[in-house]
Amino acid sequence: MKTLALLIKREYWEHRGGFLWTPVWIAGAMLVFTLIGILTTEVVSSGVTINVGPSLDMLRSSLDANDIAQAANAFDLAQITVAGMVGVGVFFVTFFYLLGALYDDRRDRSVLFWKSLPVTDASTVASKALTAMLLVPLIGLATATLAYLGFVLIIVAWTGLHGINALPAILAAHTIGMFLRLFLLVAVGALWALPTVGWLLFWSAWARSKPFLWAVVLPVVVLVMDSWVGALGAHRIGDDLNLAGLCGRLLFSIMPGSWMRAAGVSGLPDVSIGIDDEHVLASVGPGKALALFTTPDLWIGVAGGLALLAAATWLRRRRIETAV
Repeated sequence: MKTLALLIKREYWEHRGGFLWTPVWIAGAMLVFTLIGILTTEVVSSGVTINVGPSLDMLRSSLDANDIAQAANAFDLAQITVAGMVGVGVFFVTFFYLLGALYDDRRDRSVLFWKSLPVTDASTVASKALTAMLLVPLIGLATATLAYLGFVLIIVAWTGLHGINALPAILAAHTIGMFLRLFLLVAVGALWALPTVGWLLFWSAWARSKPFLWAVVLPVVVLVMDSWVGALGAHRIGDDLNLAGLCGRLLFSIMPGSWMRAAGVSGLPDVSIGIDDEHVLASVGPGKALALFTTPDLWIGVAGGLALLAAATWLRRRRIETAV
């Protein structure tokens, strides 16, 4: 366990630029655009007298309990939005990290150094998988949470300048509860991500060059051929198997929250999640996440991902050369 923790720490220090600074830059850009939007609103509103919707003066004089509840719901939605935007960056970082995780060691021959150490290939592959499944999403969640708190401070300062106290709405929001729910989604998403993690690591270990082409082009070719056969009206192997869904699981399961649109299986709870404008917190309740554990889709993906990880470990043990 100690060795595995050290290997994960090694992955972090080697890829700190992508793991840490990509979410930081995305979160920072969101805060900058928020400030620009506020400043633009101030400049425009100072030169015109037409208001779209209620003015700040009206809000200041007519806030009631229902308005505060709606504002709190808006803050909850903002917290999810910030996490979602950061999650897009986390997806791209994780995708290309996994493609190069085992390939780059062979390309620069550093694999020979790592094989000289008392570290098993299984531990190496496991550390890279756990880094992608847990470490990177947790860093993204922490960054998104800090960015959301920065957003709250900006809103408090802006509304305060106009004589509006935003603290009641902020206190009525579910910042901690939302964070705990998003934290739970990271744990659930780690299992959901196993097919993509195994798929990308497999090609990273197998390809002698251009692992991206093998990992991405192959599913795309399968989809194109399947669509051509379907267009000709011929019998397709994919009639009983949703090839689009299968290829999607192989390529996009590491997208944070990608499981939220998983269709419920007959007789089992529907785990799909849609944001409820009336109550955002209820839309991401733990019951939705836990319902995913009752769907075969999750466990079939877990089994397939573990099989691909085992194949990547086997290849790691036997293949150290590349085409360059």
